[in-house]
Amino acid sequence: MTAPSPTVSDSAELPVQEYRHSTVLLDEAIAALQPLNSNGVYIDGTFGRGGHSRLLLSQLAPGARLIAFDKDLQAIANAAQISDTRFSIVHNSFAAMQTELQALGITQVDGVLMDLGISSPQVDDATRGFSFRADGPLDMRMDTTRGISAAEWLATATEKNIEEVIRNYGEERFAFQIAKAITARRQLTPISGTRELAELVAGAVKTREKGKDPATRTFQAIRIFINAELEDLESGLKQAFELLAPGGKLVVISFHSLEDRIVKQFMASKVLVRQPERRLPIRAQDLPPPLMKLLGRVKPGDAEVEGNPRARSAIMRIAQRLPLAGAAQ
Repeated sequence: MTAPSPTVSDSAELPVQEYRHSTVLLDEAIAALQPLNSNGVYIDGTFGRGGHSRLLLSQLAPGARLIAFDKDLQAIANAAQISDTRFSIVHNSFAAMQTELQALGITQVDGVLMDLGISSPQVDDATRGFSFRADGPLDMRMDTTRGISAAEWLATATEKNIEEVIRNYGEERFAFQIAKAITARRQLTPISGTRELAELVAGAVKTREKGKDPATRTFQAIRIFINAELEDLESGLKQAFELLAPGGKLVVISFHSLEDRIVKQFMASKVLVRQPERRLPIRAQDLPPPLMKLLGRVKPGDAEVEGNPRARSAIMRIAQRLPLAGAAQ
């Protein structure tokens, strides 16, 4: 059920939505890439509304290139407003970056930025189905041209499958009760609206976390599953590493523990390369060298969180690709 990707010209005909969006860790992310006057090639893995891309372009040299990715057609439409010959946008996930870049004749890049999760315009637009705060169709697809909606999945998934998704992707302790309530309700009527699902979840959750809607974890879980977000992240990280030139930077902003755990473990695996068995007589200089160097972990400051409460859970991790041992410098 995969539809062909529309071209940029197709998607540019969509109306550009004006939902407010504050780019999280904007200055910090671009500073981490160190692009000032660089003629290199850079990747913005999630264009969103273009905050990172626009600032990055303002610091790149005339000979540089910036290739952005996004699954959302509204993001593609917004990207069409950028009239900079150094910039291009691809309607696809960053999990396809290697294939897409090969088609452009690019085999190596100098920096990759991956801003994960969901954007404010996607949440604030009730027609997208991401939010339980306003009623809308239960869709949740970032790319509405392909895949099945959340409503379609909930109509056909087994109770066990629903429970596993809500528990594994939402870390919801009442996953069993919620899955049971969903499968019982759909026997009477299809679950097609966000408010209907939110109310159903609220009735199944016995205790509520202070300051958090009982539907928060369930909506997060279904969204992550429908969009294969964690699978895309794992694939995107591997491809970003393969594409990075020695000295190139990988900058990743995550918004919940599942994402951050994957990013942290991936970077650590490139820093702490698997060592041979300790009993073997191998000199220290002959041990496998690290492939990346960790450059830091950054969280939004108090001022940013006060101005944009959605930034409070963000964590940015930065790593640098190291040259292979013995490679020419």
